[in-house]
Amino acid sequence: MTNEPAYNRPMTTEPRPATRVERDSMGDMEVPAEALYGASTQRAVLNFPISGQRFPRAFIRALALIKLAAAETNAALGLLDADVAQAIAAAAREVADGARDEQFPIDVYQTGSGTSTNTNMNEVVANLASRGLGGRKVHPNDDVNKCQSSNDTIPTALQLSAAMSIEEALLPALDALRAALDAKADDLWPVVKTGRTHLQDATPIRLGQEFRGYAGQVDESIRRARAAQAELCAVPLGGTAVGTGINAHPDYAAGATRRLASLTGLDVRETTNHFHAQASLDAAIAAHGAIRTIALSLWKIGSDVRLMAMGPRAGLAEIALPETQPGSSIMPGKVNPVIVESLTMVVARVVGNDTTISFAQTGSLLELNVMLPITAVALLESIDLLAAAARNFADRCVAGIVATDRGPALVEQGLMLATALAPEIGYDAAAALAKEAFKTGRTIRDLAAERGIAADRLDELLDPAAMTEPGLGGGPAGG
Repeated sequence: MTNEPAYNRPMTTEPRPATRVERDSMGDMEVPAEALYGASTQRAVLNFPISGQRFPRAFIRALALIKLAAAETNAALGLLDADVAQAIAAAAREVADGARDEQFPIDVYQTGSGTSTNTNMNEVVANLASRGLGGRKVHPNDDVNKCQSSNDTIPTALQLSAAMSIEEALLPALDALRAALDAKADDLWPVVKTGRTHLQDATPIRLGQEFRGYAGQVDESIRRARAAQAELCAVPLGGTAVGTGINAHPDYAAGATRRLASLTGLDVRETTNHFHAQASLDAAIAAHGAIRTIALSLWKIGSDVRLMAMGPRAGLAEIALPETQPGSSIMPGKVNPVIVESLTMVVARVVGNDTTISFAQTGSLLELNVMLPITAVALLESIDLLAAAARNFADRCVAGIVATDRGPALVEQGLMLATALAPEIGYDAAAALAKEAFKTGRTIRDLAAERGIAADRLDELLDPAAMTEPGLGGGPAGG
């Protein structure tokens, strides 16, 4: 290592990356020599050095499918030569399949309409299509972007990518979690434990009944996810600049959405009101509202499971969770509910994303929302995180839950067994019995026997399993 002053050392420079000159409507621009994109994309790269975060793969895929559907539709309408349309469609398919992700370098914190990324897509697809035609020029705007505007393609890509992610990631994960909870409900059905309301002892409940409730929450979550998907599938494609459809063939939107439906297997359809669809984020806000509800449902399930497993000696400890990793760097043998903790942090992120998407409505000014990129990123992140967390919770937590003997052992000591005596001796007498049991530490059964209720009648009245079903005084028949 030399101690020579820096100003006396010879200068070393990195070799300058090879570039080529491209031109757009603002003039010349140097772009990386091997890049498939052009001048407008490079301007955006330079203009938005904000986060280094790019659009997720799902969004790029959806936008590429829109270009594919547009090319095929424009050819069918006689607006593009068949060979040009075929080359554009092939290029767009290549991008949609993930072969060119490195060609989309623009930061998500960019122009609020997402115009930079739409232009990026147009340039990449045009260059690939030109190569496919042996060098014949395919124009990014005149050909790839025909009958389109960023103002309708970007919100369509936002909605379409989210709808596809719900179909391909979230719904299968929720199905897996529901199946795991249903199976666990059956497995734990024989276990009777103390129910709790207000975190205080209540009447008995089957552990399987609690898990059946959780499975029901996931059933509803699946319904809500499908409702969100339906909301997203009504897309603004065809509205072009301000919703009027200027520069688009009157039949373009119907044809392009039919092709998108065929490409994705989803019920993609043209919005009934382009002015509303482009001017607001209502569909995204409503859809993410359902996603937020799903997240909070999973928070309830995970938190209950964590609470019932609290212990193992000084807590409820009615169930035991699978041991997945050591829980402490200082306390040997400690095991924590880390899978649940992972899930609840995902929920926190989804709730934060909901705030972001809701606030993004403030970018809905006159005929266009100008917070589309951050809305797309937040919506897709919520869907992907929930899908991963739900599946992980099912596989690494729910599937391995086992009951302990603590729940059933506490039932006989429960003060709320007095509830079953109320139809027999009256509410006030049953309440007095519960208070006395609490003060003396004796059981409801012992005190009721002292008051003259026959042993066989007490067996009927205080049967914990019978108390988990509708009925009066000793079972469903009310005996």
